Amino acid sequence: MPVFFVCAGLLGLLAVSLTVSVGRLRMQKKIYLGDGGDPEMLAAIRAHGNFMEYVPLCLVLIYVVSDFYTFWYVAALSLVLLLSRVLHAGGLLGFIPLGRTLGASGTTLILAITSAMLIISGINLKQY
Repeated sequence: MPVFFVCAGLLGLLAVSLTVSVGRLRMQKKIYLGDGGDPEMLAAIRAHGNFMEYVPLCLVLIYVVSDFYTFWYVAALSLVLLLSRVLHAGGLLGFIPLGRTLGASGTTLILAITSAMLIISGINLKQY
């Protein structure tokens, strides 16, 4: 579980970084609402928005999975999520070629795997 908490904390810092990036661009470009038709502003907003759309659910699912699966499963899921979100943000912001595709694929894979793991766990639970 320590790997999960470290990854969750690092993802939190990435969320802060993406938030600050949007705020910095807003001040720099004087775009205080929406994207103002600016492609760089739109990319920053989407990097932040996409992060906030997927990461909380993935973290909750990984946390719940930790009740049913061993440390190694949880650690692997946490690390892949962290790597995927860094790749995705870097790709959207133009720092990592193919990062957006790899990051989105990794995040979707984590969402699908953890969901399947929970379905299997739920089916195997005994009702008393």
